Amino acid sequence: MLDLKFIRDNFEKVQQAVTNRRDGIDLSQFTTLDEERRGYLSQVEKMKAQRNAVSLEIAQIKKNKGDAQQKITEMRDVGTQIKTLDDKVRQVEDALFQIQARIPNIPHASVPVGASEEDNVSEKTWGEIPILDFEPKPHWEIAEKLNLIDFEGGAKVAGSSFVTFTGKGAKLARALINFMLDLHIEKHGYTEISPPFVVNRQTMFGTGQLPKFEEDLYHSQLDDLFLIPTAEVPVTNLLADRMLKAEEMPILYTAYTPCFRREAGAYGKDTKGLMRLHQFDKVEMVKFVDPETSWAEHEKLLKDAEDVLQALKLPYRVLNLCTADIGFSAAKCYDLEVWSVGVDRWLEVSSCSNFEAFQSRRANIRFRREKGAKPEFVHTLNSSGLALPRTIIAILENYQQADGSVKVPEVLQGFLGTDILK
Repeated sequence: MLDLKFIRDNFEKVQQAVTNRRDGIDLSQFTTLDEERRGYLSQVEKMKAQRNAVSLEIAQIKKNKGDAQQKITEMRDVGTQIKTLDDKVRQVEDALFQIQARIPNIPHASVPVGASEEDNVSEKTWGEIPILDFEPKPHWEIAEKLNLIDFEGGAKVAGSSFVTFTGKGAKLARALINFMLDLHIEKHGYTEISPPFVVNRQTMFGTGQLPKFEEDLYHSQLDDLFLIPTAEVPVTNLLADRMLKAEEMPILYTAYTPCFRREAGAYGKDTKGLMRLHQFDKVEMVKFVDPETSWAEHEKLLKDAEDVLQALKLPYRVLNLCTADIGFSAAKCYDLEVWSVGVDRWLEVSSCSNFEAFQSRRANIRFRREKGAKPEFVHTLNSSGLALPRTIIAILENYQQADGSVKVPEVLQGFLGTDILK
């Protein structure tokens, strides 16, 4: 969330950022409400000052055995007016907050201005796209032939866009999770977290999922709890309302969780196989850093995600997302897209974002540089490291063999206990 004073003092910049993002939020009422609020506050302050002054007069009159009833009556009327104005201030502040909570983050200067995902900029490619000497099959055909995934079973017990991994398919998913967690813990220095898979409304607000994306969330009305769309939500909010010490940072967390998303605006898009699911597994990385180091930490975070793809020997590219494509809370986001030969396209497997103080202001995560120093908001960052479905797509399709079997990436062979799926 952006600071109210920042919005007021930089209104044109905020309006331009909203325009560049193609966000669509109407800011026309912000200035009117803000001026109205400040007008009410000014009146309240004057009335309270008047009441304080008259209270002293009343005390003096009573001390001198005089009649202060008229002034007491006047001050009761003033008190009623103050209460009425206080109520108006709260109403205006609530209306302002509803606007403030829906304003997206300001894109960093290095984010390209664009109108759609077509304007994302490719920053880097790694690896060679495989050239097969046979007609490549899509992953859903490979998975069904090798009994790795039961697509019909998942749909039967839960509905469309749910799948069931079976046998070696389930073991492949578990191997990927273990491999990625071990890599982030042992090589990259993250601490593993195993958080709840359901969270409350304030937690969803803290990372920016609410109020904007409520229709995409699975919600239990009875408890007012939400199934998490990503581990970023509970892991980031573990430090909500905390005052950190500068020497504690950077704090690096990694977590495996299932993720649940309705994908309300994506019906009919990429629904075949594992392309787009309502439930999927993901390993996440979350960082809490001081503002001076956050952009260097963002590049390190990207490298940590790249290390997974390089270890799996999967060709990928890094995209710098344009203003129209970055997430609501992000100041900048890199997408990692892996090439998959069966579907013949690039597939997103990770988004690597720097939120600056946007999330920490919502979740109230602060630090002091030294004892007695003024509190400041930390910078938060997160990245998938990686999401499993499309990583599995790339493994099945890029490592497929002419006889229908699939080679196992070398780094997973110890976890799976085999070098080939057949």
